[in-house]
Amino acid sequence: MVACLVETLSKQSILSKCYGTLPSNEASSVARLIETEAFSTAAASASAEDDDIEILQVYSRKISRKMLDTVKTRASSAAASSVVDVGTAPQTLSLEAASATVASEDNSPTVTES
Repeated sequence: MVACLVETLSKQSILSKCYGTLPSNEASSVARLIETEAFSTAAASASAEDDDIEILQVYSRKISRKMLDTVKTRASSAAASSVVDVGTAPQTLSLEAASATVASEDNSPTVTES
């Protein structure tokens, strides 16, 4: 699972198109942390009446959430700390637009025109 996470975080993927990639060494340490936390969460939530599928679903959801939170946080901090330069504007604007889109989807009220 850690190897799969490292590849997803450090290589071209659906996530990297929106949020960019992590360097391999950073992706490796982040992947280990994500997997450890997901495993602990799944183990803590397991009970005698749970079947293996339910535990696997908890584990998978935790990995997905942590991975998405990690790339979103990294992209927004990278966008905030970078200086917009004419030569790098498309990539910087792409990261900023992705962060703004996520923020507006989460917090914006629904507005209807009359």
